[in-house]
Amino acid sequence: MRALRRLRDRIGDDATEHLNARDASAEDVIASCNSMGLFGGERLVIVEEVERWKAADVKEIAAYLATPAPSTVLALVAAEIKSDGALTKAVGKAGQVLAYDVPKRKLPEWVAEQFGRYGAKADADACRALVEIVGDDLDELQSEIDKLSTWAAGDAVTLRDVEQMAAGRAETAIFSLTDAWGRRDVAGVLSSAEAIMERSHRPRSGELMRMIGSMVNHVGRVRRCQRLADQGVRPRDAAGQLKMHPFVAEKAFAQAANFSAEELGYAIVRLSELDAAAKGGSRMPADLELERALIDVTRPRERAA
Repeated sequence: MRALRRLRDRIGDDATEHLNARDASAEDVIASCNSMGLFGGERLVIVEEVERWKAADVKEIAAYLATPAPSTVLALVAAEIKSDGALTKAVGKAGQVLAYDVPKRKLPEWVAEQFGRYGAKADADACRALVEIVGDDLDELQSEIDKLSTWAAGDAVTLRDVEQMAAGRAETAIFSLTDAWGRRDVAGVLSSAEAIMERSHRPRSGELMRMIGSMVNHVGRVRRCQRLADQGVRPRDAAGQLKMHPFVAEKAFAQAANFSAEELGYAIVRLSELDAAAKGGSRMPADLELERALIDVTRPRERAA
């Protein structure tokens, strides 16, 4: 856990003692907290799996926390613990409770809060983009927040900063392209496609095929969301049905409103044609076929008279 690493880095490994509630009772922990370091100074006592403690141990720890050793930092770690439990309440009165069970739909807000802890600012679009690029692993998100905050050096972290610097999963890095398509931004679609090509470590042909596949999947997802919206289904409920992150579902619903059902159907067909062309079905360069297809599926189509 990153919070524990920061504590160890600040206090030092030589002044840190690591215990586990499987073997250490509350009495053992208190004795460790009250013992003096070899050279004095601040000490850190980490106790893992404290959810194993019985009521008697919790009561002893609560009594200790009323008058703790002034030079010792006590870090209690639990895989799962009740927010209204006696130990949580005792720690909350004497110190700080850090919960790492953030609901997925609250992740962008959590990211913004973490930027604030570093003295940095990030706009809402940047926070949402970071979640989409990195995923929902809090430790990975914290690492990227740390990196971006240090790089920004007091300036606001923008969506463009996140797009250019965040290290994300291969399948989510395509979001700049799908976002531009969802806005019906032809220039943005073309520039995003080229930027993805330039940053990719894959062969150009391989990255092109990945891009086509991602676009097909995304358009299909937006099409399903459009149908659910027509049935009165809310994005939050659709997220569970479609096994999507709630933020992704909300974005897909918003994009669905920018297209007619006919346009989304056309986009699926046009991207399938692009796939065939990129696999040797056209004499034109694959990059040119990609550009033409992206323009076709992004710009509004004229309705037949």
